[in-house]
Amino acid sequence: VFEKSKKEDAKTGVTTISTVKKLAAYHQYYAVNRAVESAMRATGYSPSLKGWKTQSDGVVNSPPKEGWSQTGVVPNPRVQEISRNSKNYLSLPYNPKLKERAKELRKAGNLSEVLFWNQVKRQQFKGYDFDRQKIIGNYIVDFYCANCNVVIEIDGSSHDDKVEYDAERDAYLESLGLTVIHILVNDVMKRMDEVMEMLDRHPALQVEEPPRLSGTPPEEGNFVQESPESYGVAGVKSQPKGDRKGGVVWHTQGSGKSLSMVFFTGKIVLALDNPTVVVITDRNDLDDQLFDTFASSTQLLRQEPKQIENRNDLKEKLKVASGGVIFTTIQKFSPEEGNVYETLSERENIVVIADEAHRTQYGFKAKTVDEKDEHGNVIGKKTVYGFAKYMRDALPNATYIGFTGTPIESTDVNTPAVFGNYIDVYDIAQAVEDGATVRIYYESRLAKVNLSEEGKKLVEELDDELDGEELTETQKAKAKWTQLEALIGSENRIKNVANDIIQHFDQRQEVFEGKGMIVAMSRRIAADLYEEIIKLKPEWHSDDLDKGVIKVVMTSSSSDGPKIAKHHTTKQQRRTLADRMKDPDDELKLVIVRDMWLTGFDAPSMHTLYIDKPMKGHNLMQAIARVNRVYKDKPGGLVVDYLGIASDLKKALSFYSDAGGKGDPTIAQAQAVELMLEKLEVVSQMYSGFPYEDYFQAETGQKLSMILAAEEHILGLEDGKKRYINEVTALSKAFAIAVPHEQAMDVKDEVSFFQAVKARLAKFDGTGSGRTDEEIETTIRQVIDQALVSEQVIDVFDAAGIKKPDISILSEDFLMELKGMEHKNVALEVLKKLLNDEIKARSKKNLVKSKSLKEMLENSIKKYLNKILTAAEVMEELIKLSKEIVNMDSEAKKLGLSDFEYAFYTAVANNDSAKQLMQQDKLRELAVILTERVKQNASIDWTIKESVRAKLKVIIKRTLRQFGYPPDMQKLATETVLKQAEIIAKELNDY
Repeated sequence: VFEKSKKEDAKTGVTTISTVKKLAAYHQYYAVNRAVESAMRATGYSPSLKGWKTQSDGVVNSPPKEGWSQTGVVPNPRVQEISRNSKNYLSLPYNPKLKERAKELRKAGNLSEVLFWNQVKRQQFKGYDFDRQKIIGNYIVDFYCANCNVVIEIDGSSHDDKVEYDAERDAYLESLGLTVIHILVNDVMKRMDEVMEMLDRHPALQVEEPPRLSGTPPEEGNFVQESPESYGVAGVKSQPKGDRKGGVVWHTQGSGKSLSMVFFTGKIVLALDNPTVVVITDRNDLDDQLFDTFASSTQLLRQEPKQIENRNDLKEKLKVASGGVIFTTIQKFSPEEGNVYETLSERENIVVIADEAHRTQYGFKAKTVDEKDEHGNVIGKKTVYGFAKYMRDALPNATYIGFTGTPIESTDVNTPAVFGNYIDVYDIAQAVEDGATVRIYYESRLAKVNLSEEGKKLVEELDDELDGEELTETQKAKAKWTQLEALIGSENRIKNVANDIIQHFDQRQEVFEGKGMIVAMSRRIAADLYEEIIKLKPEWHSDDLDKGVIKVVMTSSSSDGPKIAKHHTTKQQRRTLADRMKDPDDELKLVIVRDMWLTGFDAPSMHTLYIDKPMKGHNLMQAIARVNRVYKDKPGGLVVDYLGIASDLKKALSFYSDAGGKGDPTIAQAQAVELMLEKLEVVSQMYSGFPYEDYFQAETGQKLSMILAAEEHILGLEDGKKRYINEVTALSKAFAIAVPHEQAMDVKDEVSFFQAVKARLAKFDGTGSGRTDEEIETTIRQVIDQALVSEQVIDVFDAAGIKKPDISILSEDFLMELKGMEHKNVALEVLKKLLNDEIKARSKKNLVKSKSLKEMLENSIKKYLNKILTAAEVMEELIKLSKEIVNMDSEAKKLGLSDFEYAFYTAVANNDSAKQLMQQDKLRELAVILTERVKQNASIDWTIKESVRAKLKVIIKRTLRQFGYPPDMQKLATETVLKQAEIIAKELNDY
């Protein structure tokens, strides 16, 4: 689900780690395809497989694209275009020269392919005929289904470096009218049932009564069936054709729902006749957030989305003849007069996408309300309807499809009536399992603040539809909302809440760096809570929008008074604050909101949500999802409850389950504490026989010695370093979630000690000085023992408890000091690390020597791990290797060669033939000439230009011949020199 890539700066040695969120398993890809099929059926359009379902955007059955050689490809000699059972079959191109290779591949029996073949052979899968290792043109595909024109590829890690080749092959296959489906090896090996279920409902594999081609050998019967005119999707309850109900895609929050909507739009604009897509939200901030996602995907959409400014703008943009991706809030569909909205378009190829298909989408019923004059005086009664009815007045023939991440109440029968049946359900449990989201933990802190019994009762009784901001002042006076707001917002209680949040958040930040959100019941309470917090933490406040640790995010009106008005933010200001909140390095760590940012706001580093507002149903589910985003090694999000909403949370979850989903999104914090204690026990057991408890009473100087002794102890265990680092990492994650639970705080010192030892052991695997990859890619902080001062281990010498040498780390004196160390295991780790770093540094300059040194190091370590050598013996071998590295440096000086010239010297002197036939001086001269000629002919981007590479290759060959280089070794030497040139390409241009 998440793919990490590392890029190292050759000059600075700094490693940058990027984590890219991929589509979570298959849920987005297949939900989108099913949604397109469902929407097309709802419009009354018969979905053809021509255009929307192909992996690329090319149209199926278009002629082969130019530029791809198909030399040797011939039409199948035995099969002409035929008609059978009213179905057309076309001969596929075929290269007979690949026949033996295809047989070899079948015979080799790749395990993942064999396992998949066992699922589909002999017409086991839906009665379809599958072929293995099918020749199509100049390609051999893994599996081919003639019944459906489908190619299935099982992709392993080797495909990571074949992106361009795979894209070229797929484009060629699709140009023949084939659908290409890619399945990961890991999924075949571990989740075969899910793979087969996915294929069972894949739109491209739906054919009624597949025809049989009896008597035709698989190798020679290369048939392509014309696309079927219609097909169903397994697991999706079909709606009547042309009913305008596209269905509901139900994907849990944080699993990529917004991107799914983008993908759906990108496909539906191809499938229908230049449709207009209208994206509906029910709040301006949601409209902005979703619009930004679409606006960054114009290449996929093939057009720029447009955001509606007002009602007149809405009318103008919807009266167009065709096309467009339009964003608007549903509230703009309200008539200025009367209770009927004018028809804006009767076109049938309008698709309305409802984001978060909730209560605003169900307003069809009439209700009577007071009619007032311009002064607010009641002058009579009038009948009004909800926005959903008015939207359908405006677009009577549009097709409606809903995308939601939250449960819709089980008692609400309007969902299927409005949108149709569920297209796809991707629940919380599956999202967590896939790694698309993290777990959410729940902590009640009701006991930490004062809320009277009366207040608790009001929280239970309060109707979640009775939203304070939607009531008139008269209604508020009579409502329970006002009574509860007064109790929750009392001066003493706000002080208690402010104090508790500060303590709680500070303790969380000590071990789990990130962001937090506070949900207040009203704007008045939000403003008061802010004032109390900055009284206790004045350094958190700033009047500057770009500064400050805490902000209030809300709007206000002139009638709200100065205390609230000063927190008013414009659309642009909120965007600035959102950018700050999403930036993990920005000092803004806490925001107080009333209802803004509770839906759709995505700040992955947010780890704690403080709820001090009555919330129920989908509103509650949406809110808690703010902390479920994946971020670095974030172990989970925490919901802190100040009102006792546990029962409401359970009810919301029961609605979620009743409606078809499954998976509890929250886990009691007590379970995190249990896991923490379990991991604590595991780590403690690794210290059996070692009195680590003495550390806590020791003086500072003794503490450092004990940590060093602890390192030696762990390194002496079987696979000790790896096991210890893994277990302490798991302990740290559980501890980060459990803090500030009392049991977590009780073991804080032990966790601190275990982490200190782990940090030093991890240094032995790092890349040079500075932070290790693991330390860079983490959000969990080490619990620092203040006596040790430094927040992180400075370098490998500090980790080993030895003084960094003033001279070369490979000097005779330093090597002898290492050899004489008391802690032999630690000494060995230090030397291993130093040699690794030295060899790595040389690999950036000298290919041949670094490769030889690396092999020597690996062989020595392998002997040690296999118990062939003792720690003392392997130390001797590594010291010899250290001297070899020193000799390598001195040889270059003796020959009078620069680093680059010496690199080319080792490249051409790396075989006995050359050394015997050519004198050292001649090899030296050859290296100097090669360096100069490569430098003269290597342009800045030559490593990616085949023409320049080819020219360099010719120059290198010619130079080798001129110097009488052994003919039998010229080819190998040419390749070695070319690879050496690539390694130092950037530096060579500056040389």
